[in-house]
Amino acid sequence: MKSIIALLLVLLTGISCKNEVKQTQSYEDETEVKNPEPITDTKEKITTTAEAIAYANGFKNWDKVSQIKFTFNIDRDTIHSERSWTWKPKEDIVTLTSQKDTITYNRANMDSITTKVDRGFINDKYWLLTPYNLIWDAESFTSEHQIKATAPISNTEMQKLTIVYKDKGGYTPGDAYDFYFEGDFIIKEWVFRQGNTPEPSLITSWEDYKNYNGIKIAQTYKINKGNWKLYFTGVEVITD
Repeated sequence: MKSIIALLLVLLTGISCKNEVKQTQSYEDETEVKNPEPITDTKEKITTTAEAIAYANGFKNWDKVSQIKFTFNIDRDTIHSERSWTWKPKEDIVTLTSQKDTITYNRANMDSITTKVDRGFINDKYWLLTPYNLIWDAESFTSEHQIKATAPISNTEMQKLTIVYKDKGGYTPGDAYDFYFEGDFIIKEWVFRQGNTPEPSLITSWEDYKNYNGIKIAQTYKINKGNWKLYFTGVEVITD
């Protein structure tokens, strides 16, 4: 299930084409990623740009994760919003801790209340683990890879992967995301386009990457203009 960034913007006011990957060397075959340098330690066969991004961010270590904790924060002008999550992915058990309440539920068995809570979890988890969703959601979007593109915030030349979610399924079907990255497959900037509109709905940087037991996470996102910041605190990744 995919991101609900549109819902995030309301509540907290607060992309099947084959891909080409440009590494430090060039490739003639546009359908495969051939031995990308940052992820040569994985035994998996990397065939798409989306997979290369996920593995560059430590996806090969995900199966070892038994629990992950994080607090999702947004600062907008003088307003601060936050909510804390604990997720046990193997059991798919989620706990929300907020100023009002603590709610624990199993995502395989939800009622009307936990379904509403889960919308927030899906959004926050998407921000935290976006590169992994490029594998988890692979059947839900089409994608296109552009070798040369201008990143919207830094105005520097990077590669660009666009994914467009299908019109059915998920909380916000039809949304599009443009990811900007260099030869290391680490995302530097992105654009969210609600309903695949030509104009951006949200543009942010990806900053403050940190490695948690092999899981690489961007901890800070800043918009291209205005006083708004999304960031994670209290991140803990427990592995087997």
